[in-house]
Amino acid sequence: MKHFDVIVIGGGHAGAEAAHASARLGASTALITMSRDGIGVMSCNPAIGGLGKGHLVREIDAMDGVMGRVADKAGIQFRLLNRRKGPAVQGPRAQADRAIYRREMLSETEQRANLEIIEGEVTDFIVKKGSVAGAILSDGMEISAAAVVLTTGTFLRGVIHIGDRARSGGRMGDRASVDLANRIDSFDLPLGRLKTGTPPRLDGRTIDWEKLESQPGDAEPVLFSFLSEATSASQISCGITHTNEKTHDIIRNNLTRSAMYGGHIDGVGPRYCPSIEDKVVRFADKTSHQVFLEPEGADDHTIYPNGISTSLPEEVQLEYVRSMVGLERVEIIQPGYAIEYDYVDPRALDLTLSVRSVPGLFLAGQINGTTGYEEAAAQGLVAGLNAGLLAQGKESITFSRSESYIGVMIDDLTTRGVTEPYRMFTSRAEFRLSLRADNADQRLTPIAIALGVAGTKRIERFQAKMSKIDDAMAILTKDAYASKAIEAAGIKVSQDGSKRTGFELLAFPDVTFEHLININPELEIIEPEIRRQVERDALYAHYIVRQKRDIDLLRKDEAHIIPTEFDYNSIDGLSNELKSKLSISRPGNLSQAARIDGMTPSALTLLLSHLKRDSRKKSA
Repeated sequence: MKHFDVIVIGGGHAGAEAAHASARLGASTALITMSRDGIGVMSCNPAIGGLGKGHLVREIDAMDGVMGRVADKAGIQFRLLNRRKGPAVQGPRAQADRAIYRREMLSETEQRANLEIIEGEVTDFIVKKGSVAGAILSDGMEISAAAVVLTTGTFLRGVIHIGDRARSGGRMGDRASVDLANRIDSFDLPLGRLKTGTPPRLDGRTIDWEKLESQPGDAEPVLFSFLSEATSASQISCGITHTNEKTHDIIRNNLTRSAMYGGHIDGVGPRYCPSIEDKVVRFADKTSHQVFLEPEGADDHTIYPNGISTSLPEEVQLEYVRSMVGLERVEIIQPGYAIEYDYVDPRALDLTLSVRSVPGLFLAGQINGTTGYEEAAAQGLVAGLNAGLLAQGKESITFSRSESYIGVMIDDLTTRGVTEPYRMFTSRAEFRLSLRADNADQRLTPIAIALGVAGTKRIERFQAKMSKIDDAMAILTKDAYASKAIEAAGIKVSQDGSKRTGFELLAFPDVTFEHLININPELEIIEPEIRRQVERDALYAHYIVRQKRDIDLLRKDEAHIIPTEFDYNSIDGLSNELKSKLSISRPGNLSQAARIDGMTPSALTLLLSHLKRDSRKKSA
């Protein structure tokens, strides 16, 4: 029997990131996947990042994860979303070359020390004394481990729907995982059913591009990784077309033939990424919807029509697609489809993504009710780190809402659960002014260094950057300038007699480093990249100081740990409804308990008093 410290099951975005995280810790790690070629496959949209999602990729990279670097190598169009808004809500996004992404992810995985790829299908777990202690493959091979990370994506009892036809499958061309799903049933975990969908893939050689609006990428690409310096793949433009009344009529006339509207699907789909059928029904007053025609590679004629995912029959898909401008003669390479799959209620997990009732088992990705590569990879990072730490007998790591979008997501999942596939948005983070994409390394790379998962290049680059920022701050805060000197530099300021430092002036609207050089030529030595970073830090400095009180309160509540076995039914004065909700969600700390639906200040005070009483009893 082979033995590893950690086993990761599944080679998608969650599995790849989990395996790399565990291996970076120094834990011997096995990545078990049905096919080596499936590692890093972009099974849906060939793009990484976006609003909220781009923040997650930056945070993964700050922890020295792989998604950001690979996305930069595969990026064929980069766009910074919300560029006209403040830095806090700007999100980097990249259209990726599907083949390059998969190739680079496989290459990174093959080269990672402490990581071995094993091809095979996991059908069972090795369980010893109630704890998961390994995996059993379909060929009978047994592999033992101290911890197992399960990242099954949409494969658990996956069913693919196209019109009234349904067949078992984890994604197009891959079989579903049924034996493993049956094994999970034995753990008596709370399960649900979700669905997601994908649009038909089009042959770009049959599109009349001359009729379409072109959408180029940014002239100065904003990359994901703090280690990347430039793009390496050929850059492309996307095309834009629109649905129209004819398109909508075709869809309305065939709604009963849709798997979703025909009653063939029970799972709940993502509200923020609706199918074209949903759009036509829910937004009946709209006569048109935008469709982005995104090439799947610089040298690939396959086109991903973003915005028209569907479960209609193939012939209907062809008819409605051909009703759009520029697509009159288009051919479909692969039909769109909906996929329905099992997920585990994430309230069964703690903040490390460990299953509370099944020691040794961690879950990451769509099995936890999320959608998207970025959400999956971020969970993989957390699960992989904690599986590796468990195997090494070290203390686990959790991420706070106040320090990362990763923390926001995991807290949301484990506290509130999901009623639809969870997607990250900047609006979910109450501290988003300090959780910007641009400062992810300043927030999280020190944690990666302390854990020992940051590579030499990462550490050197980060320390050099922070040293330059410190130097810039020293110059900016050294002197305070009178109003006359400030106005002489072209900066409008009230004549109130106050003196202001350079850093304080950077918080003024439209004030840049270049303005300040007129006051203090010493600032000329600061590099452009450092100038922009300090400008962003200064812009939000005042708000972040005001926000610090709320962050301190959150951290104080997070420090009040609630034991997993805590008996909520023993609290007199707590409503039966709250007792039930708390017993189901099992919050890990007082902060999580405060976010349970229906929690009141008096109930929280009651809970805290019981926690303190129990703590005194144990210490007595």
